[in-house]
Amino acid sequence: MRYYFDIRDNTGLYPDEEGLEFKTQREAEVEAAQTLAGLAKDLATIDERQDVAVEVRTDVEDVFQAALIFKRGGTKQ
Repeated sequence: MRYYFDIRDNTGLYPDEEGLEFKTQREAEVEAAQTLAGLAKDLATIDERQDVAVEVRTDVEDVFQAALIFKRGGTKQ
């Protein structure tokens, strides 16, 4: 099955035009988590962090969404 990993942030949606083939949804879930980890690393150096999500779909349907939400509590350091 081909899964597409669209990226959504505060500026909009960035669709995945190519997708990746996986035998199971679990493999696609792992890929989404790894993608989010990479995005979190890139966002860590930005002063104003923004929420970001990986929206996963197939050719037929939306499958799941994995999100990284930055919620700041207390004082900024």
